[in-house]
Amino acid sequence: MSHTSALLVIDMQNAPVAIAYRAAETVAVIAGLRERAKAAGVPVVTIQDQGAGMEAGTEGWRIVPELAPAADETVVHKTSPDSFLDTDLDKVLKVLGVTEVVVTGFATEICVDTTARQALSHRYDLLLVADGHTTSVRLDGGEYASPRQSIAHHNEIFRHIGFPGRSIRVLPASEVAFAAAENLPR
Repeated sequence: MSHTSALLVIDMQNAPVAIAYRAAETVAVIAGLRERAKAAGVPVVTIQDQGAGMEAGTEGWRIVPELAPAADETVVHKTSPDSFLDTDLDKVLKVLGVTEVVVTGFATEICVDTTARQALSHRYDLLLVADGHTTSVRLDGGEYASPRQSIAHHNEIFRHIGFPGRSIRVLPASEVAFAAAENLPR
């Protein structure tokens, strides 16, 4: 099945990455995907949280340097875990002719999960990058699953979830193949 993909990089900002599980590894995986996507002419869309505690312009709000969007890349600002809610993400993807979103970012069980499910509801196919999303380190323990368990759990859920008419794949970054984009608006 042929797809016109866009790489979504969700909330990879200084403050969240500072508390992320396997932060350096996840940033490196996403940076490698960005490079491959750009080389293939696949659009990269950076999602930037500016909800409570993430005030625009602050150091914690900024995208980590390794993933900072280029001047010609789209940045979508959001105020909830859903990257589609009250944003222009759907419009941006439609203008680009996107049929599949390749989802990466922070936090697995909140923003990544919510955006992935909403992408399906907005009729996009989904590729969740198994090693391209992360969550916070759990210092207090509590009732949360460990970060490793949460990531594994969500990868497994998306391997088995079904949405009528939607293609859903969960692959490690090494298996993500970006086809050269043809005839896409620039």
